[in-house]
Amino acid sequence: MDSRTRIEALQQLMDEVSKCRKCNLWRSRRNPVLGDGSVEASIVFIGEAPGYWEDIKGKPFVGSAGKLLDEILRENLILRDEIYITNVLKCRPPENRDPRPEEIAACSDYLERQLDLIRPKIIVTLGRHSTAYIFSRAGIPFKSIGDVQGRIYEVKFWETKTYVVPSYHPAAALYNAKLRDEIGNAIRLVGRMRGELGI
Repeated sequence: MDSRTRIEALQQLMDEVSKCRKCNLWRSRRNPVLGDGSVEASIVFIGEAPGYWEDIKGKPFVGSAGKLLDEILRENLILRDEIYITNVLKCRPPENRDPRPEEIAACSDYLERQLDLIRPKIIVTLGRHSTAYIFSRAGIPFKSIGDVQGRIYEVKFWETKTYVVPSYHPAAALYNAKLRDEIGNAIRLVGRMRGELGI
């Protein structure tokens, strides 16, 4: 599938998300947040849900957690326009509360279609909700983000080898500075893998 077809398909998806009424989050959101970045990306980052600034601007990871993620990406020579970044939920939960299971279930089709369009070689899951979702899809048991942080999991998506690297969510490092190094280690691992895979 060429870039133009992917861009058109993602635009259609955005139109659907903007009209979505599958759960109640549409009632309180300002702007839905589909995703951002390269449609040719070999690396996709998946967070949990839009926050305050994402809801204002309609783009993922543009608040404090996004700035921290950008900083860690730059340190590891990964540019935002080289990757694609999205969330499990496309609408902000009130007060930035955790996504609810029924909201994840209602929204998951959009994430699935995004991934199917881009078909990344590496998926970086940021936080427990995105990690639990992708692990469930891959048939991997999940207990806690601390148990899997910064490891590489080889799975088979789209009939091809795909790598999943779970990490703490950057927002967690805003409250616990020690986690910044853990997130940095996971992103560093992704940078090394990119070199080894030639992507």
